Amino acid sequence: MQVTETTNEGLKRGYTITVTASELNDKVNEKLAEAQPEVEMKGFRKGKVPMALLKKQFGQRILGEAMQESIDGAMSKHFEDSGDRPAMQPEVNMVDGETWKEGDDVVVKMSYEALPEIPDVDLKSIELEKLVAKADDAAVDEALGNLAESAQDFEDKDGAADEGDQVVIDFVGKVDGEAFDGGSAEDYPLVLGSNSFIPGFEEQLKGVTAGEEKAVEVTFPEEYGAENLAGKAAVFDCTIKAVKAPKAAEVNDELAKKFGAEDLAALKAQIAERLEAEYVGAARAVMKRNLLDKLDEVVSFDLPPSLVTAEADQIAHQLWHEENPDVHDHNHDKIETTDEHKTLAERRVKLGLLLAELGQKAEVQVTDAEMTQAIMNQARQYPGQERQFFEFIQQNQQMQQQLRAPIFEDKVVDYVFELSTVTEKEITKDELQAAVEALEEDE
Repeated sequence: MQVTETTNEGLKRGYTITVTASELNDKVNEKLAEAQPEVEMKGFRKGKVPMALLKKQFGQRILGEAMQESIDGAMSKHFEDSGDRPAMQPEVNMVDGETWKEGDDVVVKMSYEALPEIPDVDLKSIELEKLVAKADDAAVDEALGNLAESAQDFEDKDGAADEGDQVVIDFVGKVDGEAFDGGSAEDYPLVLGSNSFIPGFEEQLKGVTAGEEKAVEVTFPEEYGAENLAGKAAVFDCTIKAVKAPKAAEVNDELAKKFGAEDLAALKAQIAERLEAEYVGAARAVMKRNLLDKLDEVVSFDLPPSLVTAEADQIAHQLWHEENPDVHDHNHDKIETTDEHKTLAERRVKLGLLLAELGQKAEVQVTDAEMTQAIMNQARQYPGQERQFFEFIQQNQQMQQQLRAPIFEDKVVDYVFELSTVTEKEITKDELQAAVEALEEDE
């Protein structure tokens, strides 16, 4: 077997692999000899079928297997000896494949782009700033106010109902003058603007007052769940029993108990803890972006064009679908990549290869427990189908990699943080929010 280099330009590699007819024949005979003891054939005892007959009977199938194993073996040995790591699956083509016949040498052309040598980075020379924000009284009070709003109650008001008010109504719905099942209720509390009723219903109750009667005329949507009502015009005879204005809950111990806290002081402590956890997460995102920017500046190496092209295509495709959310399939015109897509792709490929190299050298591993937690987090998006989701992930290597990749990246980033020179800077919540918004604008 012979492997001859044909291309060595930048990261591009090309080789010709030749398996001689004699080598191939020996491989076939070896495989037939291995199988002979177990072969049964009419007229012969088990294991006593002549080699010539075996070759006639199974030779063509064994020949194909021998060719594939020989080529695979030559490729594996080449990568082991050369140390090359292909950026993508190598392209392999058999020379004269259509005209090849038994007894000829097998000649295969293999081409690929090698992953580049990643230069060492002095991680200790990287200087980073860690933003630190505290949950002050104003932030806690603001969060308390939001909780009080979400726990709002309603109190009777004089005058007409406005958007956001609650109207307590009795109603009877009729189609063609006949009441229908499920179309009536008493003392029903309806918040105007909640869009919980048929389109047009709540709008017609704006301006009503307590004690008033109102005939609300609507048309059921064509796609309405009950077929006997879909697309039908209906009249709801409504009696307005009360009009109530929203009232935020008072910030006191009772409010705290509604949210599972012992008292107001305990609720404030919980809010402060939650806010500071959010601030830590936001500050980490900012520091991670700064780290990636610095690595992008200080590290330079050749990038495999195939990886950059694939990444640019993916970026263009993702952005196109974000701009066209109604298109959920791939039945659309080809999406052209731009220079901006290519620039972003080059950054992502460079940083991806660099972080992978750093993680490999540091022996960073994603544990089974971390993978299980990631799968559980994803499974929560499919209530009632968690088991099916787990089974799907177990059988799908690509999905496993998609879940593993961000965990691995974050662990590598944490490793770099530990080696970098990090200084803390205290800032306000608003300043942290501005830093996060600046990140979003750059994406």
